[in-house]
Amino acid sequence: MANTYGKVSGTFQEIENAYGKVSGVWQEADEIYAKNSGTWELVFAAFTATSLTTLSSGSGTFIVPDGANAIHIQASVGGGGGAAGGVSYDKAGGESSGAGGGSGAYVSDKVFTVTEGETISYSIGSGGSPGNQTANFGQPKIGSAGTNTTLSGSSAGSIFTLGAGGGASGTGGGVQGPLRTNTAGTAGSATVGGTAVTSGNFRDTDGATKSVTTLTSGPVGTFNQSGNGAVGQNNGNCGGDNCQIAGSNGADSYAGNISGGNGVGIGGPAATAGTRGSGGGGGGAQNVGSTGETAYAGGAGEVIYRFLRVN
Repeated sequence: MANTYGKVSGTFQEIENAYGKVSGVWQEADEIYAKNSGTWELVFAAFTATSLTTLSSGSGTFIVPDGANAIHIQASVGGGGGAAGGVSYDKAGGESSGAGGGSGAYVSDKVFTVTEGETISYSIGSGGSPGNQTANFGQPKIGSAGTNTTLSGSSAGSIFTLGAGGGASGTGGGVQGPLRTNTAGTAGSATVGGTAVTSGNFRDTDGATKSVTTLTSGPVGTFNQSGNGAVGQNNGNCGGDNCQIAGSNGADSYAGNISGGNGVGIGGPAATAGTRGSGGGGGGAQNVGSTGETAYAGGAGEVIYRFLRVN
């Protein structure tokens, strides 16, 4: 279906919304048909929001469809940082918990201006790897940072860069002392450069006309949200030879709404990796069972989006 135009003050302009009188009341038209060689053909359809698309890895491009003038980012986040492994000493008078990874910066239910036909480029951040480099007490144990999630347009320019969470580390310890220095993963920083749409109406997938302020389905649960990530937890060192200490949890993402990876429990469950940009969980020390000192990776980033026409 080609674009539809009408004359306004003697000048043809593309039709974005059309209205007709029904029983004396102006109502927006969903579709307009015209007769072509005796056959009725659709010449105009009001733009309906597209379905949500999830990008969870890699990089690439996509095109803004005809009729759209905005992109709704339901959720997007930078990659989470990897955690550090725990460590048990010989005769250092203590043991060390592995610190948790930091979480990535985020966007939740923000709407940005785009142009139909525009090329949108994306890169999805990866989660950082855990710091489990060496056996038999080997030090240091350093988790890696995640990578950034970015979105930009050929016309809109940089829409956002969501910084990754930093990796946790444990450095400077010796097998018989001193106890090492534990550092939690840092928070990712958000840089939002796109033009935000904070008012106006759009036609949703159910055919109803809604305000953009009703868009609250993202992780934060409130319209027009973005912000930095969080710092991972750091349980530090326990005192006394052969003391037990749990691994540290990774940082939550999306303003505390997505939990970070769990640290190793004392004699209990293994640590877990982060999800959706949260930090990985750290290893423990002197724990019973097979979970031990192992740390886990940060969660990968994401972009979940759809297109709207906002009027």
